Amino acid sequence: MFDDNYWMQQALVLAGEAALKGEVPVGAIVVLDNKVIGKGFNQPISTCDPTAHAEIVALRDAAKAINNYRIINACLYVTLEPCTMCAGAMIHSRIKRLVYGADEPKAGVINSQTNLLAAPYLNHKIAVVTGVCDHECSEIISTFFAKKRRHVKNPASL
Repeated sequence: MFDDNYWMQQALVLAGEAALKGEVPVGAIVVLDNKVIGKGFNQPISTCDPTAHAEIVALRDAAKAINNYRIINACLYVTLEPCTMCAGAMIHSRIKRLVYGADEPKAGVINSQTNLLAAPYLNHKIAVVTGVCDHECSEIISTFFAKKRRHVKNPASL
């Protein structure tokens, strides 16, 4: 049995690491048999890699940990609703369960813009739980962008 709140708190710690590095604060972990097998946070800016979203980094880490690109029976926890790229990676990796915190109204494809995971043409289905620690997950993003906006208005505060 997964303890969704506990694991989401762990993903939030990773989101905080992203924020400290100036990246959009999104964190993700992959849990299998109640153990973390993969961790990631957003790092496309620092790595010059447009695919380095938290979910992709965590899935890559998990695949290496189990030496298999199929991450069967695992749960991915992520602080923000996944985008199209990340949803596709979850499908290909055969994640069993997705748990996310905050909705992403602009680019989220699990609930906000569409429900990509429910597409009838997909050969793998993922169970989804939304809104876990949603207030904390929303707050870390809101705070990050509020600080960015303040710095743009007042560059001396950098």
